[in-house]
Amino acid sequence: MKSTNWITAAIAAIATILPGCDSFVLQDIKPGVTTAVEVRAKMGNPGYEFRNDDGSVTWEYTRQPSGVHCYMIAFGPDQIVRSVDQVLTEANYARVRPGMTRDQVRRLLGQPARMETFDNLREDVWEWRIEGTPHNEETYLNVFFDTGDGLVKKAGKRVAMKG
Repeated sequence: MKSTNWITAAIAAIATILPGCDSFVLQDIKPGVTTAVEVRAKMGNPGYEFRNDDGSVTWEYTRQPSGVHCYMIAFGPDQIVRSVDQVLTEANYARVRPGMTRDQVRRLLGQPARMETFDNLREDVWEWRIEGTPHNEETYLNVFFDTGDGLVKKAGKRVAMKG
C-alpha cells in the first residue's frame, strides 16, 4: 500500500470514530456543572471563541470537513457551561436568510468545510457537509454570499453520490 493511501485510510478511520468519541465526551459535559477548564481538558482547544454581549463566551468545535456536526458550547461569565448544542440542524439551516453577514452565518453554523469564490458570478460559496439520507449519498448545505456587499444571497442543499 502506498503511504498516501495508508494516510487517507487512517484519516477516514479517525473521522468515522470521532462522532462516537464526541457522544461519549459530550454526555459528561453538564450545563450548570461543568467548567471551561474541564471542557478544554475533554474536548481540547475550541476552533473559535465567540464573545457574547452579556459577558459570556461560546466555543466552537466543528467536525468539518469529514464530519457532519458542529458543537457550540456556551459558558456564562462564571466559566460554567450554559448549553451544548449541535448547530448543523434543519432548524438552523432555515434561519439563514438573504442579507445576513458572514459573521452571523459563522456564528449560527460554525466553520464551513469549504469556501470557494466564483468571480464570474460575484459569489463566495460556503459549504458544510451535513447529515442526509439515503446513506449512499452525501448532503451539503451551501450559502452564497455576494462578493460586493458580503451578504447572503441565497442558501440551499446539494446532494452527491459517495465516492
